[in-house]
Amino acid sequence: MNPSNFTLTDTQRQFKETLRQFCEEKVAPNAAAADREAEFPWESFKACKEMELPALGLPVSYGGAGADAVTQAIAVEELARACASTSVTMLISKLGMIPVLNWGSEELKQKYVPQVASGNAQASYCLSEADAGSDVAAMRCRAVRDGDSYVLSGAKYWITNAGISDTYTVFAKTDPDAGHRGISCFLVEADWGVKVAKHESKMGLRGSPTGEVVFDDVRVPAQNLIGEEGRGFHIAMHTLDRSRPTVGAQAVGIAQGAIDYAAGYMQQRKAFGDTISGFQGLRFMLADMAIKTEAARALVYRACALVDDDPGGELTLFGAMAKSFASDTAMSVTTDAVQLLGGYGYTKDFPVERFMRDAKITQIYEGTNQIQRVVVAKKLLG
Repeated sequence: MNPSNFTLTDTQRQFKETLRQFCEEKVAPNAAAADREAEFPWESFKACKEMELPALGLPVSYGGAGADAVTQAIAVEELARACASTSVTMLISKLGMIPVLNWGSEELKQKYVPQVASGNAQASYCLSEADAGSDVAAMRCRAVRDGDSYVLSGAKYWITNAGISDTYTVFAKTDPDAGHRGISCFLVEADWGVKVAKHESKMGLRGSPTGEVVFDDVRVPAQNLIGEEGRGFHIAMHTLDRSRPTVGAQAVGIAQGAIDYAAGYMQQRKAFGDTISGFQGLRFMLADMAIKTEAARALVYRACALVDDDPGGELTLFGAMAKSFASDTAMSVTTDAVQLLGGYGYTKDFPVERFMRDAKITQIYEGTNQIQRVVVAKKLLG
């Protein structure tokens, strides 16, 4: 897809239609229960696996489907429209594999990527710590070389899929005195001693487990070092540049789900002798919701196109723009959707309150929107 052309191909449009029907039939019915019970949506994940969605964004040479980034964004958007928690299960494993694909040895790629592509394994991305979120260089997790192994010690916070994943892509300091230049990256298998100290009780994305992952002298083979020592910070930032546009796609999907539900409700709810869809003030609200969401979608597709073909280092700029604008839009749109449903919108009997709670995290994870604005300003000002 040419970055200057936002028109989807016929194949992409057909894929979108097929996936929407799939999500409405196989994913949406499980969404409320996953949220209510705060449990991983296994039935939805099983359906996604049968649909071969875990393979979508991974290379054909490692068992993937080799889809372009815009097609991946379409998938995330449609999944999030039905269940944001399920969309995260597709996002996070790809996120965990990006460092392996771009910097890992051929042995690592052959060993781990096909497992994720088949859906038989899931992956997590372990960067954040209690005192090292936006300030990545402040991390304390250590990796000390010991013969043919590294010994990892420390804890990572806010880890998506904690306790579910089979592998953890972990960033740790191999040189604690070198700041961000002392960070390295490792691929760690769950059964090597990875522990989950606790799971968070969250406002939204309740079907996606988030927890504290602890490495208590976990021994990792030296061949599971991803890239070179000291290159971890570069790997982390490069990876987030390529994943942020899909967080934007998730936000667009959440917003679209809220719009669709609110529009249907407006056509059925009656007040003062007419359906509320006839009231101009409410019609304008819905129109503004749709306008902002379409603008966000176009920006997300532009950023995703750059993932595949970045002609001049624009991905960092447009990825930050897309993520922040789309997530701000999702928060605004879902808040308005709750308003359109009135008192019903405030209850758990209707999905718009779930959309609103799910939307909030898109403004926070993979770099807060305040950090995204720092990135944008830095790119503009040099």
